[in-house]
Amino acid sequence: MLQPRGPRVHRQGARLAVVSANQALARLVAGNERFVEGRARFPTVRKEVLAALAKGQRPYATIVGCSDSRVPPEILFDVGFGELFIVRVAGNIISTAVMGTLQYAAVHLHTQLFVILGHEGCGAVKAAIARKYHGAVERRRIALLLDRITPGLRGLPPGLNAEDRLEAAVEANVRWSMRQMRETPEGRARMKEGVVKLVGAIVELKTGKVRFLPDNADVS
Repeated sequence: MLQPRGPRVHRQGARLAVVSANQALARLVAGNERFVEGRARFPTVRKEVLAALAKGQRPYATIVGCSDSRVPPEILFDVGFGELFIVRVAGNIISTAVMGTLQYAAVHLHTQLFVILGHEGCGAVKAAIARKYHGAVERRRIALLLDRITPGLRGLPPGLNAEDRLEAAVEANVRWSMRQMRETPEGRARMKEGVVKLVGAIVELKTGKVRFLPDNADVS
């Protein structure tokens, strides 16, 4: 799945600059800080930028995020067109289609940084909790989606109130998605090589701040 070929590059004007996974992560952190502080740099897109991007894309990071309308990655990270390769699906789940998209990002776009981006109050995670703990019934296709989330909720601490349980479940779901990526044969190989970086993060809805999870290597 994760099979980048050589160092990541990003177009800056007429030249190509190498962008490592750590540099890509630093850009996301800095962009989110600008967004939170009201200093966003990309309110509009110049026509010449779009014309250049029509010739090809070279995103420096791939993000799996939730479809929730309140958490658009391009705005949260204050980036322009062509900088991020984004997969958005309810609950930021890992499915066969999502895995194929991530493999495409690695093999053909050569991104070295992969981010699983969850968010506070995720409706899909909340529905998975209601189904797991309270027997809630959903329509068939929604139930299939929730089946992708439920395994990651097995280790939730007992006795939590509803708010704390949802908070813990959101983080557990992010880590579960990370684990599924790591446990593919390709994922294990690329992580061992140290070429690819995989991180988890959660968006705070009230502020837009992205909190990167500590100890991103711990996804068990």
